[in-house]
Amino acid sequence: MSDNTKIKIGKGSGTQSPIEVPWSGIRIGEECTGAEIMMRALYQEDVKTIFGYPGGAIMPVFDALYTYTQKKEPWFDFVLVRHEQAAAHSAEGYSRVSGNVGVAIVTSGPGATNTLTGVADAMMDSTPIVVVAGQVGVKALGTDAFQEVDLVGLAQPISKWSYQIRRPEDVAWAVSRAFYIARSGRPGPVVLDFTRSAQTGKCKWEPSKVDSVRSYQPYPKLNIKAVKDAAEIINNAKKPLALVGQGVELGGAQKELREFLEKGDIPAGRTLLGLSALPSDHPLDVGMLGMHGNYAPNVKEQECDVLIAIGMRFSDRVTGRLDTYAKQAKVIHLDIDPTEIDKNVKTDVAVLADCKESLPALTNLIRKADHKEWIDSFKPLWQKETDQVIEPSIHPTEGPLLMGEVVNAVAEATNGEAVLVNDVGENQMFSARYFKYKRSRSIVTSGGAGTMGFGLPAAIGATFGAPDRTICMFSGDGGFQMSIQELGTIMERQAPVKMIILNNNYLGNVRQWQDLMFNHRRSFTRMLNPRYEDIARGYNIPYDVATERKDLAAKIDKMLKTDGPFLLEVAVKEDENIQPMTPPGKSVDEMMLHLDI
Repeated sequence: MSDNTKIKIGKGSGTQSPIEVPWSGIRIGEECTGAEIMMRALYQEDVKTIFGYPGGAIMPVFDALYTYTQKKEPWFDFVLVRHEQAAAHSAEGYSRVSGNVGVAIVTSGPGATNTLTGVADAMMDSTPIVVVAGQVGVKALGTDAFQEVDLVGLAQPISKWSYQIRRPEDVAWAVSRAFYIARSGRPGPVVLDFTRSAQTGKCKWEPSKVDSVRSYQPYPKLNIKAVKDAAEIINNAKKPLALVGQGVELGGAQKELREFLEKGDIPAGRTLLGLSALPSDHPLDVGMLGMHGNYAPNVKEQECDVLIAIGMRFSDRVTGRLDTYAKQAKVIHLDIDPTEIDKNVKTDVAVLADCKESLPALTNLIRKADHKEWIDSFKPLWQKETDQVIEPSIHPTEGPLLMGEVVNAVAEATNGEAVLVNDVGENQMFSARYFKYKRSRSIVTSGGAGTMGFGLPAAIGATFGAPDRTICMFSGDGGFQMSIQELGTIMERQAPVKMIILNNNYLGNVRQWQDLMFNHRRSFTRMLNPRYEDIARGYNIPYDVATERKDLAAKIDKMLKTDGPFLLEVAVKEDENIQPMTPPGKSVDEMMLHLDI
C-alpha cells in the first residue's frame, strides 16, 4: 500500500466511533513506539502545521517527526521557533485565523514552562491549542531529575485539561481526547505531559477516536422556554443594544448574527476579540466596547432598556464599575459556557447554547422591528468623538506622526481585507480602533491576559493558518523586543508578516497611566531602543523607516508590495495618549474623550 492509503476501522467500545487512519508501513495491531503513535494520532486529527522547539526529553518524538516531514508528500510542516513561548503563541495565531486547533511540541522543564504563558493566554481568550511537552521517564518522576517539573500541576488551573501520558498504550486515546476537549464547547488549551518512557516504549497500534467524555457536556441543550422569554423581552424593547463577543467567531455564527440584528433592527457594539464578527461598515455596527472603545456604545449601555450579550463574558474592561453597569436594562445573555452566566452581570434571561444554534432560534421568534430613532441617537455621540478624537488622530496636519494615522493608512491600503495582529499596549488599542474589518477572523490579539510579546509569534502562526491573506502586525517598541528573536523564524521560513513598529521610545500604555494616576512620575518606562535597521539587516529582512508624514503612504505601499516579510519602523509622537478612556473605577458613561494630564 502507498503512504497515502487510509484504512477505515470500525466502532470501538466506550468513547470510540468509526474513523479513518493513515497507512504508513505499520499495520494496525503491529508494534510501534509511543512517539510513532503520537505522529499517527496527530495526523488523524488533521494536523498539518506544528510549531515547536526540540530538546532532550522530547527527542524520540522529534525523531519520529523527522520521518514524516522528509516524505515526498510530508504529513506535517514543522516550524522551528526560537523560544518555546513563541511556539504557544504561534499555535494561537494559527488557530485564531484558521479555526483549527493549533499544535506546539516542546521539551520538558523550562521548555514546558516557557509555553505556559501562551497556555494561560489561550485559556483567557478561548483559543484551542494542544501543547505536547516532553517529560522524564516514569521511574524518574518525583526525583527532581534533570529538567523535571510537575507540568500537570502547573497547567491544570490555566488549561481545559492537562494529562500525563505514562504508557504508550495511552497515547492515541490521550491525543484524541485532547483534541476533542480543546475544540469542543467553549474552546481552550490542552497540555499533554509525555513521559520519555511512554515515547520509547512499544505497544500494538490501535487508533482511537474520543467523541464524548463523562461529566463533560460541551454543548448545552437549547432551552426553548428561555428563547421564548428572551424573544418576548426583545419584542417589547424600545432601546435594545447587542454586545457582540468572540463567541460569534468561535461558533462560526457571523451570518446568523447579521440576520438576528437586521430583523430586530438592533444596534451592536463589539468587544475587542469580537471586532471582526461584524463588518466595520455594517449599518448596525456602533463601534468598539470597552475602556478605550468608542464613545457612543459605552454611553448608550447606560441608556438601553435591553442588553443582549452574545458570546462575551462581561470583562471588567467592558463593564467598568459593576455596581453601576446597565442597571436600567434587562439583560439577556447568550453563551455556551454556564460559568459565565451571572458571574459578573446578573441576567434576566440566560440562553445556554452554541450561538450558531441559539441565534437562529431567537431570530425566528422576534418580530421585524424598526428602531430608527434609537439608532439615530448614537449619531451625535459618534460625531462628537469623530470631531474631537478620531479625525485629529487619523488626519493630523502637523506635528509628529500619530499611531492612529499610521493604522488608518495601513487599513485603507489593504482595503479592510487584511488580518490585524497586534501586541499589547497603546499599539493594541490604536490598531484595534482604527483598523477595518470586512472578513471574519480578522483580528488576532491578546485580550484577557494582555501578553506583551504576543504579536510577532502570533503573526507567524497566522501566516500559516491563513496563507492567502495579508498579515499586518502592529507592535510597540517594548513588545517587539520581548519576542524579537522570532525574526529568526521569519527569516528561515520567509513568513510574510508585514511588521509595523510604532516606535515612541516608551512603554506607552504604562507611561499614560503614570501620567494620569502617578503625577507624571515616569518610573522606568522610557526605553533606549536598538537600531532596528541593523537588526533587520542581520536577519535579511527588508526594512524601511517613516519619520515624515509625506512619506508614510509610499512606504506602506512599498511594504505591501514586497514579497515575503517586511519591517516598517514608524517614529511616532512620544507622549501620545490613547483616547477616549474610561478611567479605572468609573462607570462606562463617564468615559473621557480627552485625558486631562
